[in-house]
Amino acid sequence: MTDHKTTANPVAVPPASHPRSRIVVFAREPLLGQVKSRLAVEIGPQQALAVYEAMLGRLGALLNRGKLAEWDLWVTSNLSHESFLSLCNKTNIYLQKGQDLGARMDGAIQQTLRDEELESVILIGTDCPALTEGYLDQALLALNSGVDVVLGPAEDGGYVLVGMTRPLTAVFEDIPWGTDQVMARTLEALRVNDLNYRLLDTLWDVDRPEDLVRLKQLEPPLSWS
Repeated sequence: MTDHKTTANPVAVPPASHPRSRIVVFAREPLLGQVKSRLAVEIGPQQALAVYEAMLGRLGALLNRGKLAEWDLWVTSNLSHESFLSLCNKTNIYLQKGQDLGARMDGAIQQTLRDEELESVILIGTDCPALTEGYLDQALLALNSGVDVVLGPAEDGGYVLVGMTRPLTAVFEDIPWGTDQVMARTLEALRVNDLNYRLLDTLWDVDRPEDLVRLKQLEPPLSWS
């Protein structure tokens, strides 16, 4: 009797749903006392750092699991931080450059869209654990439909997502970053420059101690201690 050995077929990796799009994630280096400063006032810098790292890990897992599009991590410092390398290939980690947040976002989008194979990009941060695969998919589909800009409003007057099909520096100029006027001023810039846009549902991000309650209500809940 002859034994017949069978070779398991390799598991096929499904192609990205949006192969001509890219997701850019903006992140701070996880350093004690340098992330979630408003939270740290109430819960202490160690707990604030733990919250930040938990949200970073959750977002990276979502993007790696979802296979919506390839994604890059743009960081404030230390391209080789272990938290970054645990989520993302080092070749997909870049350093943010620019005088303010707007200039850094504009620069990242410009560099990303230099890839001639890409038709759109969305940029997100790490402070909105309410982001879902479906929400990101809506943003990419909106860009595919022909709008110039897609925005995900935040409850605090900012936004949790911005996407575009070509670099649009004007969208990031003269914006009072870190205030509740970010979205209003961004919409004004879109109108002044005659750009069509799509607004997604308003989401919440984590800035205040009361926001921590929402983390426990997520599915699955986000634990940081």
